[in-house]
Amino acid sequence: MRSTTGLVRSRGSAREGVAHWKAQRFTALANVPLVLWFVFSAVGLAGADHATVAAWLAAPLNATLMLLLILSAFHHARLGLQVVVEDYVHHEGYKLATLVAITFATFLLGGLCVVSVLKVALGS
Repeated sequence: MRSTTGLVRSRGSAREGVAHWKAQRFTALANVPLVLWFVFSAVGLAGADHATVAAWLAAPLNATLMLLLILSAFHHARLGLQVVVEDYVHHEGYKLATLVAITFATFLLGGLCVVSVLKVALGS
């Protein structure tokens, strides 16, 4: 007869949370300069016409930074939402369905954003 504490002792962690934690912190750090760049750029483009904004986005540096912002922001959002679902949804079926929906939605929306930026940047 062993207590639940005795069963858990000496097993250590699964070490799965560390990679998730690091990825979330890394994307948060990457988002800081990218969001600042985007905000300053958006303020500078305020009132500009479509052709001006398209020409701005066609510049290789701006298109690259925009794509990095999109990828980092959507990955960060998926990681954060995953933690919320894992912490607060207790029914395993609902948890799995919600995590699949979040992953699908972030890939779909992120992909649409990437295609949109590429379409404008490449002039298609």
